[in-house]
Amino acid sequence: MVELGCVEMINRVATGRVFHAYYNPDRTMPIEAERVHGLSEAFLADKPRFHESVEDLLGFLGDSPLVAHNASFDFGFLNAELAICGQQGISETRMVDTLTLAKRRHPGAKLSLDALCVRYGIDRSHRTKHGALLDAELLAQVYVELTGGRQIGLELAAAEADAVIETVKRPRRERVFTPPRPHAASVEELQRHKEFLSTIDSPLWDK
Repeated sequence: MVELGCVEMINRVATGRVFHAYYNPDRTMPIEAERVHGLSEAFLADKPRFHESVEDLLGFLGDSPLVAHNASFDFGFLNAELAICGQQGISETRMVDTLTLAKRRHPGAKLSLDALCVRYGIDRSHRTKHGALLDAELLAQVYVELTGGRQIGLELAAAEADAVIETVKRPRRERVFTPPRPHAASVEELQRHKEFLSTIDSPLWDK
């Protein structure tokens, strides 16, 4: 492992707090790998070994869920390095795999980070190499889209706002009041009621 990049998010919003570190792998750099990430042996020669700064990484991660694309692959490398340092590995229960999320949402589609950026209109023009921090920043945007987009829950709020605006715009109608009807019984009505009651055999009110 030669590089790690992390972006902190709270409630799916990037806080601006990041972790980024290069590591000297204590081995030669295959030319094929260098073509992918652009990190040469000369560049990494003066960088710390992973075990020398592992506490900085663990302090940044804390006990938070960790989002990664094809998480089991990435965390396989990370846990191997942690084991060498005598540190406890990252539990799979903390891993949120955006590849798994993407498979559920877009079955049969191309699901690489580049493909998902294209699908969601995320600018990746500055991604010429697989830089860890840049990939983390792009993945943070992809994760937001995979979990509902930046306007999640705003559709209902917008509809409610439109309804309120429409209510405010609607002119008030003039109310027409009708006079109350008289409810007191007339003398004739009271007499007819008394005559009706007299026709009832054994009324309850006489018992």
